Amino acid sequence: MAAQDIIIRPIITEKSMAGIGSKKYTFEVAQAATKIDVAKACEELFGVKVAKVNTLHVRGHFRRQGKSQGYTRSWKKAVVTLKPDSKSIEFFDSMM
Repeated sequence: MAAQDIIIRPIITEKSMAGIGSKKYTFEVAQAATKIDVAKACEELFGVKVAKVNTLHVRGHFRRQGKSQGYTRSWKKAVVTLKPDSKSIEFFDSMM
């Protein structure tokens, strides 16, 4: 898989933005991606040094709209922690 296929999009929430000060960045990643895949993709795409990666599966939530009902899609989230001597990711710097 290419790096662009592994990291799908950044997650922009209050909680994920709070982690940027301690060099923790949150992304939606491919379901089949491993921690090693995510670390290599981050290093390739953003030119940073990754210290560790935590991943978790986000279950789809039950939603109703009128008579119709169903579940939102399930996805995989990765929290990437960078090494202290690594540069930050420019995309997130513009958000702060």
